[in-house]
Amino acid sequence: MAAIRPDVDEFLRHIEHVKRVSPHTLRAYQRDVHHFQDWLHATEGVDVAAVDRESLRRYTASLHGQLAPSSIARRLAAIRTMFRFLRRLERVDTDVADGLRNPKQPTTLPKVLSVDEILMLLRVHGTPDDPRFAARDLALIELVYGAGLRVAETVGLNLQELDLDQRQARVFGKGSRVRLAPFGEAAVDALSAWIDLRADVIASAKRRPKDAAAVFLNRYGNRLSDRSVRRMLEKRCLAAGLTRAVGPHALRHSFATHLLDGGADIREVQELLGHKNLSTTQRYTHVSLAGLQRSYDKAHPRAKLISDPSQP
Repeated sequence: MAAIRPDVDEFLRHIEHVKRVSPHTLRAYQRDVHHFQDWLHATEGVDVAAVDRESLRRYTASLHGQLAPSSIARRLAAIRTMFRFLRRLERVDTDVADGLRNPKQPTTLPKVLSVDEILMLLRVHGTPDDPRFAARDLALIELVYGAGLRVAETVGLNLQELDLDQRQARVFGKGSRVRLAPFGEAAVDALSAWIDLRADVIASAKRRPKDAAAVFLNRYGNRLSDRSVRRMLEKRCLAAGLTRAVGPHALRHSFATHLLDGGADIREVQELLGHKNLSTTQRYTHVSLAGLQRSYDKAHPRAKLISDPSQP
């Protein structure tokens, strides 16, 4: 097994140190390309440099029925990226993954909270036993919803990247792209309240914090993890009486949808979200249109005539 790893390991070092992908993305690439490599070794008896298109098709076929279409698409994307890298280095004669197509994806709309549900989430006192972390949680939700940040971008923020006077954060997004994310007065007030209390969190920590520069800290004075954010939101949804628990990405989806509902230009929303391609942002227009259709069906007197042809 060790003899067939050098090309793959070099590719992984490239995306980690040159492309500077996030740790989460790196782990996903590692899982995907190692799975492909192990399948080739066990099933085809070849290494990555010797694979042909037929082997690649057989591997793709083996994934159907085992993974969701979105997971298959992610795995094939990793393989395509790896073969482009190997072709540039002339480790392979041809890019056998060129033209490899993803399976058809089901049409799914992002989970979005209504404005009323967002307000319910903000008003609930999620951490009644410690006002410091109640302030932290409120500030985090206000920032994620107010600026449309990803959870990794939020927990990765340091104090020097936050400008409360200008109401903006310097955010490191996917692909090491940097953007300035503006936010509103509500987020400024909540962040100011938390920042006033975070020094006490560091001072009361039993051990010296590992990363005290982070904006959002846990009880030990260390950087808050994305998993902790998800757990906090689940508990807060329950405390708010929401009928469904949502993750931090639903707040980002809600940010985009509410902006479009309010008349924002889609390209402006693309910039605010840090999307590389407009097509990624366009799915939020479907959410807005779906909400518009529901309102029409509920309110318009002729909305249901087509679905009930027996009526005169």
